[in-house]
Amino acid sequence: MNIIFLCHGNICRSPMAEFIMKELLREENPSGEYTITSAAVSYEEEGNPIYPPARAVLRHHSIPEGGHHAHRIQADEFRRADLVIAMDHSNCRILKRILPGEDMGKVHMLMEYTDEGGRNVADPWYTGDFETCYRDIYKGCRGLLAALEG
Repeated sequence: MNIIFLCHGNICRSPMAEFIMKELLREENPSGEYTITSAAVSYEEEGNPIYPPARAVLRHHSIPEGGHHAHRIQADEFRRADLVIAMDHSNCRILKRILPGEDMGKVHMLMEYTDEGGRNVADPWYTGDFETCYRDIYKGCRGLLAALEG
């Protein structure tokens, strides 16, 4: 199972989701094999590491992270994915523009895997609230893992 987490710049929410999911998979030893990555829908942060406050909240919760460099999702990467998990509706709209004609049936919102429906994961770039963002992403990743393993 190849899963790509997607956000605008690939420096906050999507790498947080990538590292949280990797840690959940490591802790839970699920039955399937998973490849977990993250990407952006923009080139704005291309090559940049995870944003320092996002890194700090992961470290606070003992989530290992490292070696991340932001990149915009590519068509071949999208095609190889089994699931593309977006952080907000804007990510989905932009994805449809940059990859016209691709099968968007594998694109889902992270919060669909919670009891909160398909709402957006608040963007801490604007709110500054990385802890709430962490809680949303953790809850979404737990729900996603339960759905995959259920």
